[in-house]
Formats: sequence, C-alpha cells, structure tokens
Amino acid sequence: MTQGGGCPPSYTKTGLVAVRAPAEIRLDAMEALDMRVTQLGFWTTFLLAMLAEPPYPQAQQDPGPRPGADAGGMLSNLSQEQQDLFDLGLEAFTESEGIQDGFGPRFNLDGCGGCHQQPAVGGTSPSENPQVALATQGGALNKVPRFITKDGPIREVRFRSDGQVHALFVISGRNDDTGDASGCDIRQEKFWNQQNIIFRIPTPLFGAGLIEQIPDRAIRENRSAHADAKQSLGILGKEQQDVVAQDEQLENALGRFGWKAQHVSLRIFSGEAYNVEMGITNELFPTEIEQDPNCQFAEVPNSPIPESGPPSDVDLFAAFMRGLASPIPHASEPGGAESIARGAAAFDHDQVGCALCHTPDLAGVRLHSDLLLHSMGSELADGVAQGNADGNQFRTAPLWGLGQRLFFLHDGRTQDLLEAIRAHSSEGSEANAVIERFDQLDADTIQDLLNFLRSL
Repeated sequence: MTQGGGCPPSYTKTGLVAVRAPAEIRLDAMEALDMRVTQLGFWTTFLLAMLAEPPYPQAQQDPGPRPGADAGGMLSNLSQEQQDLFDLGLEAFTESEGIQDGFGPRFNLDGCGGCHQQPAVGGTSPSENPQVALATQGGALNKVPRFITKDGPIREVRFRSDGQVHALFVISGRNDDTGDASGCDIRQEKFWNQQNIIFRIPTPLFGAGLIEQIPDRAIRENRSAHADAKQSLGILGKEQQDVVAQDEQLENALGRFGWKAQHVSLRIFSGEAYNVEMGITNELFPTEIEQDPNCQFAEVPNSPIPESGPPSDVDLFAAFMRGLASPIPHASEPGGAESIARGAAAFDHDQVGCALCHTPDLAGVRLHSDLLLHSMGSELADGVAQGNADGNQFRTAPLWGLGQRLFFLHDGRTQDLLEAIRAHSSEGSEANAVIERFDQLDADTIQDLLNFLRSL
C-alpha cells in the first residue's frame, strides 16, 4: 500500500525509513551537477576576467640589454697629452691591488675595473660578480654574505645607523704575489641586522668628464625650467651643496657624482673610492679605515703623490674617467626607429613627463639627468643622509648607456626596466604623478617608451 502516491515504506531495525525512487535520485544528482557547473562557470569567468584586465597592460616587456658594447671609447677631441694620460689611467684603472700595495685591510674589491666593466671598462656591474671569487682568493678566510651572489650585482654595504660604508671582506689569511697577510687576524664584519643595512651598486662612468664640466649655473637654470609643469606634478628637486670635499682645481661647487650627488669632482670621487672600496690610502684620503698594525703592509699613504714620473693613481683614475666618451645610442634597436621615436615623444616633459627630471640635454650634454636630488618615496628610501640629501633623496640617474645595463636602481634590486620604472612610485615620491601618467598609457606606447630607453 502506498501513502499519498509516495514510495512504499521500508522497515529497518531503527524504524520506518522512506526509500526514494531512482528517478528522483537522478533528478537531484542532475541538479547538484548543474549547481557545480554554474559555480565552476562563475569562477572560470572570474579568473578569465582577472587575466583579461590585469593592473597593467600585458603586451609590453623590457627588451633587455642590447648586446655588444656601444661605450668605453675615448673622447675624440683630447690632446696628445690627454690621450697619453687616458692610456696610463686605463692601465691603472684595470690593475688589481695586492697586499704590498696597501690593499685592505678591509675591502669590497681589488680594483676599479672590477666594479666598472659592463658593457666595457668604465661601466657598471657585470653579469658575473667578481666579489664571490675574490672573497677567498689567496687563502683569505672570508665568507660570502648571502646578499652577494655570483649572478647578482656588485654591492657595497652602508649601515643606516651611521651612514658609513662597511667593507664586506678582510685580508686576513691572504697570501698573494705581492705579500703575505697570514699574520693579520682581524675579523670580517657580520651583517646580521638586515634592517640596518642598505646596498649601493657601482655607477657607470661613461661621459663623466663631460658631466664634470657642466657649469653650476646650468644646473640651477634647468631647475627653474618648466616650472609650471613641475609644480603641477609635485616635482621639486634641489642641488647637492654639501659635498664630500671641494676640489681646488675646479670652479664648480655643486655635487654631481655618486647616488646622492655627494661628489663634485672626479678626483675626489676616485680618492674616496680608492680608500673605501679597496682600502688604499692616498693624497686625498690618507687615513686608514682599519688601523690594526698587524694588518698594515705598506707605508701610509699607500698611494702618495710621486716625486717624479707619472701622476698619482688618483689623478690617473680621474684622467681616464675624464677622457671616457659618452655612450652611443642606437638608432633602430630595439623595436625599430619609429618605435624609438614614439617612445622619445612619450618620455618628453609635455606627455608623460619623465624628461622633467631626466633632462635630455643639460648644457649640451645629452645625459638624461638634471643632476638634482629628488625625494623618491618610502619604497626606495635607504635612510642614509649624505650632504644635504636626506634618507629618501637620490640624484637623478643619468640614463645614457641604460640600454646595456644589467641592474637597476641604487641597490640593484631588479634587472627589469619596467619594474624599475614603477618602483619610482610610492608614498612621498616626487615621481608619483608621472608614474600615474605612465600607467595610463596603452600597452603599445609603453613598449615604445621601453624601446626608447633601451636604445640609449
């Protein structure tokens, strides 16, 4: 007997249980399947929408560094005397220092040419970091810090707490062709407090002599140019007036070399690097950073002014850098001449506005920089003040030669040009409004702009 046209009852030990007809079971299963398909369709549509509408257009990408070396040559207008000094300077620049030369006791690398070699001598970090092999060369007892890698950029460490360079390595245990430092037992510095350390990578030196000659007046006048456009975008900029040391050989007083424009002259720039990066005392920086007497193997200063013969090493370094020609831009690579031209137009001050800071031509020098200090925001801030540059201010990096660089930003954090551009935007950055304009470009125009930058 059925009840209300339903299923016949079934009896079990636990009582009366309704048994459902196969047709009804099939219907419920189809409804459940249909619900699952509906849910799957929703999530599929959602994911496809996310892929179709990313935060940034996806067609563009960094073309990557151009092959070859369109830099590293000598200026064409040098006198014979200047050419001879350039050649002597190149030899000194590419030389490796040894124990008997006064190398160390604390150091980051053993020669200028080791840091500045991409894409040619005078450039910046190469594809293989020489700091890794140098750490234990000659039996030195160093350990390679984890932030120094074989395929990463050459790095210098500064501490936020004191703003000073803290060398990565020591000569303890080293025995090279010039001397034996096995009696030196100073310890390598520890870099445990990651919150206290920041990195700097080498700046390229091509065209440095041309930059040195730019009059202070031109830097100040350019700061006032396009004032309305700069004000509307929140771009300020200021001169670096408190440099490491003045150079009596120059009329200029405004800083222009180094990540914070802390150097006004290539002599001062060379002398400090010789002392801080290699531990070589010289006529401009005669004080040993590490003064343990068991680790001193040369008279101080290690590189004095010669009484006769060629100039000092510092003057030779400066002569080489002053004679370096600027990088040669490529007319059609990458992307073709038309794409590069469109990218250059987008870069200009009246479109995206990159050129308001990266001034294409400053006193006839096409370096793509205003040589001013700008606030770059919380994401790029390193917390280190130098001169009158505060912890989030940096010199506008010259862009000539960018087409063949491997690492970007002051700490070499990225090899991707597009990522480096967008890193300009964060809280407190003067570039925020410009990056907003950049992100509003269509994908093709962004690609044109990247092609233009990689053509430099």
